[in-house]
Amino acid sequence: MAIYLDHAATTPMTPEVLGEFTRALAVAGNPSSIHSQGQAARRMLEEARLAVADAVGAETVEVTFTSGGTESINLALKGLFWAREGNRVLSTRAEHHATIDSLEWLESHEGAVIEWIPGDDAGRIDLDALAAALSPDVAFVTTLLANNEVGTIQPVREIVELASAHGVPVHVDAVSAFGSVPIDFAALGAAAMSVSAHKVGGPVGVGALVLGRGASVTPLLHGGNQQRARSGTMDAAGAHAFGVAATAATRDLAHLPQLAALRDRLVAGVQSGVPTAVLRGDPVDRLPGNAHFTFPGCEGDSLLFLLDAAGFSVSTGSACQAGVPEASHVLLAMGLSEADARGALRFTLGHTTTADEVDALVAVLPGVVERAHAAGLS
Repeated sequence: MAIYLDHAATTPMTPEVLGEFTRALAVAGNPSSIHSQGQAARRMLEEARLAVADAVGAETVEVTFTSGGTESINLALKGLFWAREGNRVLSTRAEHHATIDSLEWLESHEGAVIEWIPGDDAGRIDLDALAAALSPDVAFVTTLLANNEVGTIQPVREIVELASAHGVPVHVDAVSAFGSVPIDFAALGAAAMSVSAHKVGGPVGVGALVLGRGASVTPLLHGGNQQRARSGTMDAAGAHAFGVAATAATRDLAHLPQLAALRDRLVAGVQSGVPTAVLRGDPVDRLPGNAHFTFPGCEGDSLLFLLDAAGFSVSTGSACQAGVPEASHVLLAMGLSEADARGALRFTLGHTTTADEVDALVAVLPGVVERAHAAGLS
């Protein structure tokens, strides 16, 4: 059986969530119907909305269910842009593709002026550069809470404070951070925040946009006004499973130090077994389950395939189009050369990871790196 070390991509459902999801799928009725079966589905949906709101420190009215993180981000960015008067948008090139592609679409089709704020070699935004770029004509700022590839945690409160001084709303992509760090939407002061169910052990195809009471977005979807910022029949069963997963992931964050200790065990083992490996991202202020390395002279895809053959599921954290390896845009934004960026592997741990699994990876990795290095860069 493969050892799963790709929790940042998706984390397996727990038996509790799977059981509740299966039970909820048997509930008939459209949540918008007024008969008793429809209202039973509505009750399940609203209980899920409360659970997600509690998990992220928001109010229930602020939670709009979506089809996942990508839709949430698209709704936030396009919706904020259309609802605002300014045409300048501030972000970094180290964002998730859902953000970058949305911003580039706004630039191509809606006249947005995208200004890319530089970051440091850990992938953290330059606050001085952000402060210099801010002005009332900025439509919004969008930032990750934690980088989905290298795990660096961003100074979101400082970003929001800087933007708020100019009356500029901030969207926070918390998809990778949700369940891995404490999140309090109210305390952050952001206008909007995106989260996704399958990153915390819920089903794929469900997410949420948390939209502050004072924030306004123009909807992407029209036809029913079933939710504050989104039309469409709501997935009550998926939302229920999301609520169960969100509650489980956030009700006891005491496990996070143990997860960080496992990550540190992996990092130490990799650095000992492969001295040339370079840990990327902030060494301290990073997600507790994230260990991201580059291996000089190696192709990340070669490392991934060799590890897959050895029974380990990991990620390069980079895109691959038409079978041609492509360097991670995140690592390039951090200042790495294309050759160095192509030698990336991301190991992400979660609730199923054990010390024995970490040790097994550490034991097999030196041989894998040796073989990949011999193959070289394609």
